[in-house]
Amino acid sequence: MSSLFSPITLGPVTLPNRIVIAPMCQYTAEDGLPTDWHLIHLGHMAFSGAGALIIEATAVEDIGRITPGCLGLWSDATEAALDRVIKSVRTYATPMPIMIQLGHAGRKASSRRPWEGGSLLLPEDGGWRPIGPSAVPQLPDEPAPVEMTRADMDRVRDAFVSAVKRSIRIGFDGIELHAAHGYLMHQFLSPLSNRRTDAYGGSLENRMRYPLEVFDAMRAAVAPNMTLGVRISAIDWVDGGQTIEDSIAFTLALKARGCDFIHVSSGGVSPLQQIVAGPGYQVHLAQQIKQATGVPTIAVGMITEPHQAEEIIASGKADMVALARGMLYDPRWPWHAAAELGAQVEAPRQYWRSQPRGLGKLFGDVRTGGR
Repeated sequence: MSSLFSPITLGPVTLPNRIVIAPMCQYTAEDGLPTDWHLIHLGHMAFSGAGALIIEATAVEDIGRITPGCLGLWSDATEAALDRVIKSVRTYATPMPIMIQLGHAGRKASSRRPWEGGSLLLPEDGGWRPIGPSAVPQLPDEPAPVEMTRADMDRVRDAFVSAVKRSIRIGFDGIELHAAHGYLMHQFLSPLSNRRTDAYGGSLENRMRYPLEVFDAMRAAVAPNMTLGVRISAIDWVDGGQTIEDSIAFTLALKARGCDFIHVSSGGVSPLQQIVAGPGYQVHLAQQIKQATGVPTIAVGMITEPHQAEEIIASGKADMVALARGMLYDPRWPWHAAAELGAQVEAPRQYWRSQPRGLGKLFGDVRTGGR
């Protein structure tokens, strides 16, 4: 039996297999509202047969968006629009848990879309003034963000809680707190971006304090039937930055607070990073965190082949694998992996006749709408 296609339980939520669709920003929202693009995109992903779908980084306040085209969940209007999309997707989707990643871009906010260059968008050009833990710019030639006051920290924490409550009403099965890739929670964690001299800067204990306060507030608000996890950058790939030992300590603190899973990525906080990329280049980070903490762990990063993913799970290096770009390239990757590994996957009945001849039964029964 395939380890990749075995179920796993994360708190109150069970995934039918170990394949997770990682959050992927689409940069196609309008004033934080999803568009029909999101309906098409998420529909593709929801037909994939993966174990779980985590939708893109969703800002908890308007100035927390990475770009003006990023998704938000800070108002009745953004909630209603996202609710429409998710309910439409669920009508036809295979029965996988659908989760949302909640985040705040901090000093990396107000950026141009990647295909527009990704540089800082100044207020006079339609952007806004970003905030961060310290007045340290992302790039040396950019204006510094506004250093957050206690009032700012309280407002952002409360915005996360408000977004959790909206996520509950929409009916998401889980929430992932975005504390990776150089965004606000990661900015507090990393000594490269956090130069505060108060109780929220300096030592690792102090740098973890605000992200843990946000997690605690979210944990208190999350519904009993929802899973709650965190995505982290395990290392910064820069001398003097976040280390694997720091990330293990942070994960242990999260575990004590009821964290259901940890999604292990890396980098993103500094342009000086020296990433040594290659197939599965971050798996060893997930493995170290899993072994040191026992928290259910998602590995991500250039995991592209079914037997590669199978080996990661079967050998105990991680509990789940996440794909992002690979799913954009091949939205039926889990189907093809199941065929290669001799497993079954759930798919809409409308697509059952696509099964190639000569295979055993590839598709399992699923609920589905349509006529």
